[in-house]
Amino acid sequence: MTVEDPSPSELPTRPFGRTHIGAPTGSEAAAFDRQAIDRVGVPQYTLMENAGRSAAQILDKLHPDGTVVAVVGAGNNGGDALVLLRTLAAWGRTVRALVVADRVDEGLEHGWGLSTVLDTDLADDAAYDAILAGAGVVVDGILGTGIRGAPRARQAHAIEAVNRCPAPVFALDIPSGVDAGTGAAPGAAVRARETVAFGWPKLGSLVPPGRSLAGRLVAVEIGFPPDGPTFAAGVITPGWAHARLPRRESETHKYAVGTLLVVAGRAGMGGAAVMAARAAQRSGIGLLRVASAAENREIIQTTAPEAIFVDLDDPGAVHAALERSAAVAAGPGLGTDTAAGDALSVVLAGSIGKPTVLDADALTLAAAGRTPALEELARNRPLVLTPHTGELERITSHGRDAVAADRVGVARAAAATLGATVLLKGLPSVVAAPEGRVRVDVVGTSDLATGGMGDVLTGVVGSFLAQGAPPDEAAALGLYYSGRAAALAGRGAGLIPDDVVDGLSHVLLEEGDGLTDLDLPFVVFDADPPR
Repeated sequence: MTVEDPSPSELPTRPFGRTHIGAPTGSEAAAFDRQAIDRVGVPQYTLMENAGRSAAQILDKLHPDGTVVAVVGAGNNGGDALVLLRTLAAWGRTVRALVVADRVDEGLEHGWGLSTVLDTDLADDAAYDAILAGAGVVVDGILGTGIRGAPRARQAHAIEAVNRCPAPVFALDIPSGVDAGTGAAPGAAVRARETVAFGWPKLGSLVPPGRSLAGRLVAVEIGFPPDGPTFAAGVITPGWAHARLPRRESETHKYAVGTLLVVAGRAGMGGAAVMAARAAQRSGIGLLRVASAAENREIIQTTAPEAIFVDLDDPGAVHAALERSAAVAAGPGLGTDTAAGDALSVVLAGSIGKPTVLDADALTLAAAGRTPALEELARNRPLVLTPHTGELERITSHGRDAVAADRVGVARAAAATLGATVLLKGLPSVVAAPEGRVRVDVVGTSDLATGGMGDVLTGVVGSFLAQGAPPDEAAALGLYYSGRAAALAGRGAGLIPDDVVDGLSHVLLEEGDGLTDLDLPFVVFDADPPR
């Protein structure tokens, strides 16, 4: 099965993202705000003006018709909403403010005299709903990134009214009620069609349930100083991936651009080895060897004839292959019996110092004690682990509930404990380095939830390791390019691993920051809602 070359008009437009897009928690964002204001001297009102005006431009582009009603809370988030309303009013839009606060900064109106209703003047839910009923779009400016726990009754009442309204909801910075650090929504939370984040998308809007509540997620530059902060988490953007994609010298050869040994496929599971092998080949590897059960020789040599077949049951042949390979990718379809454990142990003993990615059955064998402990392996080689939630539960003490509550925190803790890069698969997938760096994927969708996709990812990550990418970058690049290839295929729920493999050669040619239909210079990030 092949994918025809798409025309530019057929390409998926998003995500769009510049090279360095952080994903701060609420406290990290607040700390940088204070630094910009107190140490650098950026006026707080300048940031607020830029935020509100930028959001107004995006709203006017996405929702050009109808009355704009903003639900305005206290603090900076409410101030941003007032600037947005005033800006739209100056452009001729009909606007209205529903204030859910004891006071707001009326100086932000700049004499425009915005039409304002106080929530305390509304008798009941029907009156609330009547205010919002005439809106073409509702702006959520109720709560900002500093919320901890469930919203108070007054704000929760406003959030519930916003969610009842049939008009699209446009959230500022993060949907009200969502924790900016964890994505949790312990009480009422706004369901937005779009969210415009200021500076950077907040971490809580990138992970569940916050990600689903945020809808389309856009981030805008609002005048922060150029010496940007180093947040603990960042986004895997097109710009980041393109900047870190391994490059070939103009004069080179196959051994210089990466040699990989894929260890996969017990008897009858040759397909897993084939998918990992073909994905590695399409990701730029120079020379590939595949160590698999002898019974799989024919299918592997038929479907991946460029690869060198190695009999996994021949220790001498395996050692010779390891000596000639720069990196190892092991686990897909390998099996979990004693023979598989013995074969994998031979591979791991002979690959000390070589970058290694372990997936699927390799993780199960390690969890069962049939190989050296993962912590030991990580001490003698650069190591990437690619567990899904169930596999993470087997190799660490972190259960499903912990992952659901804070997948970024769990991935970071697992990486620190094991001393390895952890690529925690899911929606979103997360890459955590042992030193604490985290990168969040934004291209993966539920279309990837089909058998064999993990094998493809293992091959792609292994290929980038063999080409010299550091472990955490190889893992993040594997996520981005396999996810982008899936989007390019356009198969929806009918996606199969071959579609991704065939699309890899196309996406490796893409350059720059990606595409967005928001032709505005201050837009730095744009991603569709998850599906």
